Amino acid sequence: MSIPIIILALLMGPTQSAAPENAPDQAVLDLVLPGYHQAIADCEVRPGALLTIIDYTRPSTEKRLWVYDPATGEVLHASLVAHGKNTGANFAIRFSNEPGSLASSLGFYTTGDTYQGKHGYSLKLRGLEPGINDNALERSIVIHGADYVSAEFAARHGRLGRSWGCPALPEETVAEAIDLIKGGSCLFIHGDDSAYRATSGYISR
Repeated sequence: MSIPIIILALLMGPTQSAAPENAPDQAVLDLVLPGYHQAIADCEVRPGALLTIIDYTRPSTEKRLWVYDPATGEVLHASLVAHGKNTGANFAIRFSNEPGSLASSLGFYTTGDTYQGKHGYSLKLRGLEPGINDNALERSIVIHGADYVSAEFAARHGRLGRSWGCPALPEETVAEAIDLIKGGSCLFIHGDDSAYRATSGYISR
């Protein structure tokens, strides 16, 4: 069932968010939508594609991935999502594009093909921003399922488990999410990172 977008305040600091989990903050939408349209204009994303937003300013214990339809303003899917091992514990605070960093990368991506890998059904991601996330294919940064992404794991450990840089989703819902966004849609990973905001060609245009 589609969930209407709710107007929210943007959480920027490492404190527990009071915002509902079923929609992205309006400030994040305002940040990402111009870049989404630019990626379409650059022929990096297919026209009319869905937009997936991951907000790493929220703690890992909250849903912070949403599949959003810009044409209707509806959220089609909301999910927990893990960040990289070297990006932080409950909060994502460090980001890297470097191979072997075991960290998440920010910015705009386009979704590619699906495949069956060591984590099961997975989705390739191609980073669109030079120096920020363009090593995603080399680093094998993909969407995949993981048993450490669950409310039960978070309740036991106070955070989700962490990946080697991939946005890992719950095993029971990863196929649903992948099937919604595979094949040339847009994904944006947001974080509280002034260096990204200063250098991104998509959000500074």
